[in-house]
Amino acid sequence: MGVLINVLVPIILIFTIGYLLQKRQAVDIRPVSAVALYVLTPALVFRTFYERELNSDMLSMALFSVVFLAVMTGVIKLVAYLRKWPKANETGMMLSTVFMNAGNYGAPLISFAFGDTAFAYSIVFMVIQTMLMNTVGVYIANSTNMDAADAFRTVLRMPVFYALLAGVLFQLTGIPIGATYYEALDMLASAAIPVVMIILGMQLARISVKSMDWKLVSAGTFLRLVFAPALAYLIALLLQTNDTLTTVLVVSTAMPSAATMAMISVQFDSNPQLVSGITLVTTILSVPSLWVVLSIFQV
Repeated sequence: MGVLINVLVPIILIFTIGYLLQKRQAVDIRPVSAVALYVLTPALVFRTFYERELNSDMLSMALFSVVFLAVMTGVIKLVAYLRKWPKANETGMMLSTVFMNAGNYGAPLISFAFGDTAFAYSIVFMVIQTMLMNTVGVYIANSTNMDAADAFRTVLRMPVFYALLAGVLFQLTGIPIGATYYEALDMLASAAIPVVMIILGMQLARISVKSMDWKLVSAGTFLRLVFAPALAYLIALLLQTNDTLTTVLVVSTAMPSAATMAMISVQFDSNPQLVSGITLVTTILSVPSLWVVLSIFQV
């Protein structure tokens, strides 16, 4: 019960603030998201990579992400073939199950539950997932109009990519940052997580689900909340990651579908009804499912 009250409830309350704000005021999310995307999150990424040396754990996270994406994609293609799903259903299922909400939901939960070391891991994992969502995810949603070069150019337009490079460069070269300048940076970085949590609540308030294909939504929910963390644990065992990193990887992959992918599916008309339905249902059911996952890790 302590997991629910001390970890999950505070996070859900922050999401609820964003949800109610959007329902009552119909706030334009774009400028708020722009502040998070172009200012706060890059500051958090820069601080994370500036404070920590590059190590084998970061390589393990990158390798894990690639293997996880490949296996999940293969599983969904196999299921789609066996069940004779149309291409639209296969695409919608990929967008809503391969990519998890590692940033708006995963990072703050890991911070609440496991402390600073695990939180640092989760930020690195969030950066990797953000890049994959904005390249591979966009490619899946728009594969008929996008090639590998377009995907690479998408990465080059991402502020977090340059924040990552700058943080690594400053860390490797030992370039000092004045105390007051670093304090300003720290203020921006510390604001990133609460702001993106409120944005998630606002995004959920905009999801419209008029009618659901409950068979597909149920399949997607199972893949996202049950199969994905089990697969993550097996991959982590294969890569022999340390206990803290294994916990971060499993808990991160146990997150609900990424709300970002719901917006991308709308933008490219990639079965947005299915993606939105799975996003909404997995977010709701993530409360009991994460309670179980966190209890397994003895939080």
